[in-house]
Amino acid sequence: MMSAQPGDSNTGVSIVAVVRAADFAAHRHSTQRRKGIRAESYVIHLTEVARLLAEATEGSDALLVMAGLLHDTVEDTETTLEELAAEFGPEVASVVAEVTDDKSLEKHERKRMQIRTASGKSLRARMLKIADKTANLNSIRESPPIGWSPHRKAEYVRWAREVVEACGSTNARLEALFEQAARALEEKG
Repeated sequence: MMSAQPGDSNTGVSIVAVVRAADFAAHRHSTQRRKGIRAESYVIHLTEVARLLAEATEGSDALLVMAGLLHDTVEDTETTLEELAAEFGPEVASVVAEVTDDKSLEKHERKRMQIRTASGKSLRARMLKIADKTANLNSIRESPPIGWSPHRKAEYVRWAREVVEACGSTNARLEALFEQAARALEEKG
């Protein structure tokens, strides 16, 4: 198993900064709910992604954890990259920018672009992509979106695997957690 690598230290990133990112994300996403039958608060997704990243790096990359908490703010709220850079620094904003879909594109094209561009992203962004897909698979298994057939779930797993494969080798622990989540969803159907 590869141990933590992206930022082998937390130099300059304090626990206060991580908690500020969690608070910021919680406020920005406060009215959003997941699409599943449980309609849980969207913040649960953000904290799961951050936890997966923290565990995969054994706590060595607080900047990556912050980006995990903030990864959907630009895509799904009125937050700008400039605002993230001012609040949390240019490195966090840069990782968030790498994983932010262009909402001007149709959904099918956004999904295709995630596969096509994954290999060219930074290690942090690729790890964040894998954690995001893992959390999504867990959510679909536990609280599937209303109306999703077993076929639609299987299609999501296939697409998520393509994205993760395109990310290449990043972190063995994170990759294993993704595969575990994919298999669990496949078994549940």
